[in-house]
Amino acid sequence: MSGVAAARQPLAWPSNSLSEVPFRLYTDPAQYRLELERIFKGPTWSFLCLAAEIPRPGDWVATTIGETPIVVARDQAGGLRAFVNRCAHRGNLLCIERRGNAERLTCIYHGWSYALDGRLLSVAFERGVRGRGGMPPEFRKDEVALPRLRVAEYAGLVFGTLSAAAPEFEDYIGPEIGAAIRRVLNRPLRLLGRSTQVLPNNWKLYAENTKDAYHASILHTFLTTFRINRLSQPARVFIEESGGHHFSQVKLDYAAEDADYRREQLRADSGFRLQDPSVIEAVDEYGDGVSVQILGLFPNMVLQQIRNTIAVRVIRPKGVDRTELDWLHLGFESDDAAMTERRLRHGNLVGAAGYIALEDGCVGGFVQRALAGHDDGSGIVMLGGHEAEAEPPRASEAAVRGFWKKYRALIGN
Repeated sequence: MSGVAAARQPLAWPSNSLSEVPFRLYTDPAQYRLELERIFKGPTWSFLCLAAEIPRPGDWVATTIGETPIVVARDQAGGLRAFVNRCAHRGNLLCIERRGNAERLTCIYHGWSYALDGRLLSVAFERGVRGRGGMPPEFRKDEVALPRLRVAEYAGLVFGTLSAAAPEFEDYIGPEIGAAIRRVLNRPLRLLGRSTQVLPNNWKLYAENTKDAYHASILHTFLTTFRINRLSQPARVFIEESGGHHFSQVKLDYAAEDADYRREQLRADSGFRLQDPSVIEAVDEYGDGVSVQILGLFPNMVLQQIRNTIAVRVIRPKGVDRTELDWLHLGFESDDAAMTERRLRHGNLVGAAGYIALEDGCVGGFVQRALAGHDDGSGIVMLGGHEAEAEPPRASEAAVRGFWKKYRALIGN
């Protein structure tokens, strides 16, 4: 086997099990390149943007799938289009801003212009200057276009795939995951704000973290102190058959919690109290008692509802040991001023400096630092057994094993 061919082979696992994960998966550059090809360019659907970010004809946003730059645009007929953000001429980045509005997109390097569906419209000096130069007769603009993606909109979220082999989006996520998305995003969305956080670790460490309910009551003191998420609370975990998608839900007795606030401002098991309990005071806006829902779509999106803060988290690989995490904080067009204020207050729980999410932002870096010095062996992911099926207790790593089930099916080992 040649060196090039060998470099494209996935890392070997210690067994066919999902409960022993080789540490080198987080540190090996060749494995990372394989992931970009077989997962992000493979038969998967990745989150691209919110439909609310491009409401008008001509609106466009620049985003990514894996490390591939992508443009999503609203064409003049109102349809959604997506294509690779790379000029067909010399490979220059076509859209260098994050968003804009235009009738056509023009490359700053040599002035080639494209329609909002990726078709080439014009070439600067195509006929030359004063009869000299220009493109040869055999050049045809109608044979040149930017590589296009398949696009799907679901509950105000826009997804794309680079693969013709990917199933239709709703088949990809399945009915249970679809219902859980629509449970939260059940009316027109409004973007309240966004932020980007740089994580000094491999993208898979954060993806695993969002599927791991086990760590929540151990790592996040704020969660247990203020009774936002405890393993003893009524809960449900669902793992889609392929293993890649999941959601977990936690219920809260809102009436009892409100009585505690009225009686003593805040109940806690420690000596800590909040001077301003409004940062977690919530209303049951969905009428089902679910106060926390964390939903992960393989490979790059998390939808969260924590009390009344709603956000989409987007995982963007930027190298074997670097990840960008985008936070899109959401409300609804029908929200009144009081609900918007409540969502913004609850937004202090998450994000780069959130009372909860702060630890998630650094613990992956701790793992990466430890592996940098010694990446032999495998991590043990056996809590709750060896399978990737939902179980009643949340003291389980079944959803993490589900991630690796989907991962291995795509990587091919």
